[in-house]
Amino acid sequence: MTTKNIAIIGAGNMGACLLGGLMKMGYAPEKIWLADPSAERLNELIQEFKQPIHFTSNNLEAVKTAEIILLAVKPLLIPKIAAELMAVLQKNQPLIISIAAGVTVNVIQQGLGGKIPIVRAMPNTPAMIGCGMTALFANECVTHPQKNMAESILRAVGSVVWIEDEKLMDAVTAVSGSGPAYFFLMIEALQNAAEQLGLTPEVAKLLSIETAYGAASMALESNKTVIELRKQVTSPGGTTEQAIRVFEEANIRDIFVKAIQAANKRAEEIAQLLEKEMEAKYV
Repeated sequence: MTTKNIAIIGAGNMGACLLGGLMKMGYAPEKIWLADPSAERLNELIQEFKQPIHFTSNNLEAVKTAEIILLAVKPLLIPKIAAELMAVLQKNQPLIISIAAGVTVNVIQQGLGGKIPIVRAMPNTPAMIGCGMTALFANECVTHPQKNMAESILRAVGSVVWIEDEKLMDAVTAVSGSGPAYFFLMIEALQNAAEQLGLTPEVAKLLSIETAYGAASMALESNKTVIELRKQVTSPGGTTEQAIRVFEEANIRDIFVKAIQAANKRAEEIAQLLEKEMEAKYV
């Protein structure tokens, strides 16, 4: 990837995560600006990275030469930041990558005063350890090289997939955005069941977590489908078959469908509420 000047607006968990990902991929630190109003937070990151990264509390200073801008701020801060940066961004036309959950490309474009290349990203929390899953959507102003740049940046914190219809970003939120919590719940439930069988909490925790990790790793690395992998473990008349039977009798598949549909519906509601609140701020 050609080294471009990058500005990260927001030094919260995800902003710091993206900074760390760029550092691990060998991105030139002198090409990176990070802006945040908290001097305390900036000092923490200065001590952590000890690199010639440009840290500032001034958003305008951070973006003045930026060719790529990462908006890593809370959704309701977007109108304020967009108004502050609108003039310089319309002049320079950098690539905007937003990870503000629920904020549509239309809202960001409206706040920035017109057409500008925007990629909307939906990462999840495992990005903080480099194992994230991020869905990306690009508006019509984004060029192919810019799409490649956006993908390279987000690959620094995990895997990436492109979504062609922005409306499906709510489904992405329901599946992978919220998804880590579903697996944490399953690990919690498995650990609890193991303890009820007499295993110590420490052993139950280790067995549950490592089994989940191993299964996910096999699913990623194997050429077999997850159905084939499940059947491979499920010997006729064996222990696994009995456990699977109980899950199936409890309609576990229907439970997952209902749960994801509920999350998707709530994601749609939150996105609509955010859009109304932000549009009101622009009036």
